[in-house]
Amino acid sequence: MRKAPIIVALLFAGLAPLVRYHPDTPAPTVVAAPPAPGAPGTRTVDGAVEDTEFGPYQVRVTFSGSTITDVQIITEPGDGHSQRIASRAEPTLRSEALRAQSAHIDMVSGATVTSEAYARSLQAAIDANGS
Repeated sequence: MRKAPIIVALLFAGLAPLVRYHPDTPAPTVVAAPPAPGAPGTRTVDGAVEDTEFGPYQVRVTFSGSTITDVQIITEPGDGHSQRIASRAEPTLRSEALRAQSAHIDMVSGATVTSEAYARSLQAAIDANGS
């Protein structure tokens, strides 16, 4: 009976890396879309895909000249928990980005990883726009 706790502990130690494993994602890319038809000076830019311990995040930013007019999360982790966190944090992060007109935004409590990835992807889009 003394071996049972040791075997269970070793089993959990062996499974721990599998729980934290995330397959490689493609290298981050920044893709700029052409201006929307009928909207002179409007440009949509996808920020870099930011890989986190929970999965990838990416934002799409709409600019009118150098002014940020909209930000949306277009890539998020596939698990339901991360999606719930992102959906609750996104309105606040979007509001912060529109107010600040930069990636220097306040983090959302309880969504630190989402907030940081959002800000990094937003910065990549701003850089790609030349703002």
